Amino acid sequence: MDRRLRTILLFAACTVSLALHAQRRIDCNAMSSRILKHPVHYCVYLPASYDAGASSRPAKTYPVLYFLHGLGDNERTLFNSGGWTLLDDLRQQHKIGEFLIVAPEGGRTFYINSADGSVRYSDFFLQEFIPLIESKYRVNKGRSNRAISGISMGGYGALRFAFSHPEMFSAVSAQSGALITESPQELDTAARSGAPLGKLLATVFGTPIDVAHWKENSLFVLANKNQTALRRMAIYFNCGQDDNYGFEKGAAALHEQLQKERVKHEYHLYPGDHSLSYFLAHFTEVIEFHSRAFGLTQ
Repeated sequence: MDRRLRTILLFAACTVSLALHAQRRIDCNAMSSRILKHPVHYCVYLPASYDAGASSRPAKTYPVLYFLHGLGDNERTLFNSGGWTLLDDLRQQHKIGEFLIVAPEGGRTFYINSADGSVRYSDFFLQEFIPLIESKYRVNKGRSNRAISGISMGGYGALRFAFSHPEMFSAVSAQSGALITESPQELDTAARSGAPLGKLLATVFGTPIDVAHWKENSLFVLANKNQTALRRMAIYFNCGQDDNYGFEKGAAALHEQLQKERVKHEYHLYPGDHSLSYFLAHFTEVIEFHSRAFGLTQ
């Protein structure tokens, strides 16, 4: 057999073997943050083709969906609670295309800079974390290849990042986002009475709540301010009609505002509460939305 032909056949066999043995995996690591002054953990869901394509020239690159966890959860929660299985099912059924899912550790920050400036999570995420991901992994850079999602506290965080930086994200989704319609004065009263949500918000927005800081990070204010840019963004959010924290009121209010401002979006009020079972019940819908927004599926 001709040596050149043997080389070609051997290369093809190795390529097929690599493709067959490549597995989807989750890469968990930590980065040292200069802004936050402590390590921040994160996990990245890599499709099977990521490793299989590493040997190709040029290697395949992917869009990225950033996923923000809820209060009390961490960067591993999505993958350890059933999300891994749901993602596998969607890919096996060819309902979604291939993209990376990146889940950073968010603590109790609500993913914003605190009112007193002691915790600058938003600065960290935009100035350190996204650049790290885009330099470390084979991702397609640019707005059209960057989306963000989250649940509960992370749902608020995802919408706030997208609404405040529409030049960076082409799509956003949220499940049971912490969309609060009460005024800062009402929340201060709740905090003084010992309400858990009031206390949690106080650590981020100040005691009493810094009204200017609250408005700067209000989804309703940001949606109004950037409504023209948001008309170019794919937007999805849902909430359980019996949400334990009353977040369905905020979701309905945001839906009504976006309608008035002629910002196209997808909104669903489903039966259910504020629980893991509710989030997982609609997680596949969220992931399919992002696959379509990336242009990977129809």
